Amino acid sequence: MTDNSLRLSRRSYLTGASALGLSGVAGCLGSNSDELTVAYMPIFPDLQYFVMESEGYLGELDAEINSREFTDGPAIIQAYGGGEIDIAMFGIVPSMIVIDRGLPAKVTATNIKEPMAILAHEELQTMWDDHGADSFDVWEDEYGEQFRFGTFPQGSVPDVLLRYWLREDVGVDPEEAVDIIELGGANAVFQAIANDEIDGTSIMEPVPTRARTEDLPVQTFRTSSEIMPGQPAAVTLMSDEVRDSDVATQFLRQHVRATEFINENPDETATIVEDGIGMSADQARQALDGPLANFVTDPREIESGAEIFSEFAHQNGQIDEELSLEETFDYDVYDSL
Repeated sequence: MTDNSLRLSRRSYLTGASALGLSGVAGCLGSNSDELTVAYMPIFPDLQYFVMESEGYLGELDAEINSREFTDGPAIIQAYGGGEIDIAMFGIVPSMIVIDRGLPAKVTATNIKEPMAILAHEELQTMWDDHGADSFDVWEDEYGEQFRFGTFPQGSVPDVLLRYWLREDVGVDPEEAVDIIELGGANAVFQAIANDEIDGTSIMEPVPTRARTEDLPVQTFRTSSEIMPGQPAAVTLMSDEVRDSDVATQFLRQHVRATEFINENPDETATIVEDGIGMSADQARQALDGPLANFVTDPREIESGAEIFSEFAHQNGQIDEELSLEETFDYDVYDSL
């Protein structure tokens, strides 16, 4: 997903935050109690935002909504550090970066769980029946090069899932057994598959559905529910100031409505996906019926996966310390509904 260039060092972050002035990190709600700035990304895991916007749910909040679209997580982190954002709907890893930097915010909801899949070339999948994890060696012997996984940059949600699967489930060293290529965005991943530039990926919708409907040789091999139950992806991060206001509960109430709308009205939701994200309605409808469309709101749904992601984010140097669940989540807003 496009929280895909999250290798933001503490030094570079603090330099930028200092220039912006950390006096502004309280958010927009304090300076204008009638305005709430919501950051979102045009990605499948942020679908609740598009439903709330399309169905008029945001108009029911006791605040004027200023929506801002971002293409990547680091840009939202920077805007949050400058006091420009009250609520952000983006990846679990950049949310952890915001919290680790001491900025006043916590995750109050999840948007989706287990939304990723490991895609692999059909030849590798055939090899797997006979060779299992040794298939990567067999592939290299047969094709003269390592198996190429192309996904978002190291530390992103798809990258963490891929490395976790290789290390914990397959039992190989991700740095030695395969070639992991960093790509910028879902479209880049899909084009790399179509152009035979990579042999597999870790990715969310719409790539798995597009690969299937267009009959490409790289297809779903494992889903994230098989690899990491409770795998997190996009979440809803709120500033402390918002969480202390009535607007927090109002926003999550509409978030729940959007989640229910997605699950109960797939045809209408597919049209919203097409208008908001650019995935065709036909493919969106298929994706909504697939195993990766697990839209939820309860933050407890991703607790186990969040702990794993915190460990990886710390190992990658993205956060200084592993974050506990208490440091990451605020359950009170959801529980107050």
